Amino acid sequence: MAPGIPAALERPHFIGIGGAGMSGIAKILAQRGAKVAGSDARESATADALRALGATVHIGHAAEHLADDATSVVVSSAIRADNPELVRAAELDIPVVHRSDALASLMEGLRAIAVAGTHGKTTTTSMLAVALSELALDPSYAIGGDLEGPGTNATHGQGDIFVAEADESDRSFQKYAPEVAIVLNVELDHHANYASMDEIYESFETFVGKVVPGGTLVIAADQPGAVELTRRVRELSSLTVVTYGESEGADVRVHKVTPRGLTSEVTVVLNGKYLTFTVSVPGRHYAHNAVAALAAGVALGLPAHNLASAIGSYTGVKRRLQLKGEAAGVQVIDSYAHHPTEMTADLEAMRGAATDARLLVVFQPHLFSRTQELGTEMGQALALADASLVLDIYPAREDPVPGVTSALIIDAARAAGADVTAVPDKAAVPAAVAGMAKPGDLVLTMGAGDVTDLGPQILDHLSS
Repeated sequence: MAPGIPAALERPHFIGIGGAGMSGIAKILAQRGAKVAGSDARESATADALRALGATVHIGHAAEHLADDATSVVVSSAIRADNPELVRAAELDIPVVHRSDALASLMEGLRAIAVAGTHGKTTTTSMLAVALSELALDPSYAIGGDLEGPGTNATHGQGDIFVAEADESDRSFQKYAPEVAIVLNVELDHHANYASMDEIYESFETFVGKVVPGGTLVIAADQPGAVELTRRVRELSSLTVVTYGESEGADVRVHKVTPRGLTSEVTVVLNGKYLTFTVSVPGRHYAHNAVAALAAGVALGLPAHNLASAIGSYTGVKRRLQLKGEAAGVQVIDSYAHHPTEMTADLEAMRGAATDARLLVVFQPHLFSRTQELGTEMGQALALADASLVLDIYPAREDPVPGVTSALIIDAARAAGADVTAVPDKAAVPAAVAGMAKPGDLVLTMGAGDVTDLGPQILDHLSS
């Protein structure tokens, strides 16, 4: 199946084309035959991958990078109004298209699965993309991280299914009209855009309300925010609600999760029958993601047994408990976790995998607004590690907030009994970790910023 290209996206220019969400849309458009161009702040493997698909990628942002014949300029919420390419677009009267609108147009005419939630979106979307590919359904997909196997975050498939990560952070997920919506959890996050849980619920209700008539909502039965959302949307007559989790009343009930080192064995009860399959990442949190993927595939009419087996072929996604390597008897693993719930889930998973070994964490807080609101909870989560090094806050798109520093997390961690050390100089971390680690230890680099770069450096120091 080869959907057409919307006229506005025949010659699109992406500002920030190297970003996880933006690059995925650019790749799909290039594979469909669009003349794709864009710019990014720095060279990257993503930029090279886009060029290999025929896209033009400029490094740096400048007005002259925008071609006069561009049919649109695609932006994310992170692009500021004074970006020179955005200013030039206004001068040339070139339409500006938000990333979410571009993605929504790519899903038109296909059976869409949209995966939403405060955390777990990338893993669950990835599990579905891999499983559907394993079943030879050749799906299209757009994910917020690169799959371990294909090594890409997006592809245009010839099948009729499109799996997409649906971002609630800026309400952009409200643009999609999926056949199946997954809601993994509902929690307060993205404090620059949401002032309260009521606003979060209203946003998710709008998203669920966009499910096509006769479609399905797959939603967690154990997480309080998801339970409340289920209560609010139960009355939508055109919607089938399928709950999953460990609660006795769950439609797809998690009967047992058995740790197997860095993997898990999961048993569910579906339609009164027991079904056991393997998940290649550790921890209960990821097991539940796999069950959500299973329930969504079944909602599309796929055989549960085949789908469960195919989910077992998922080998992970970069930065989601990704094993970076081993040196001197020490394994180094990378985690994207940056919200306290995610941190706790990954730390508990690693604690289960570590058994008698020590768990050492290098944590980089992400965003001043998130640290201001959730710094105490982040610190409490770090108490699950044997020792932690905490870096300065990674600002991403935000300006500093007076009085908001990593000290908020460190103080809370110490109050919870954690062994925590502040390391403002990121360059000093690899040597510090190498000096702490002993054979058998697990080292976890954690955060949504550039802390991921430290894994290979830590391995080099351990080797030497």
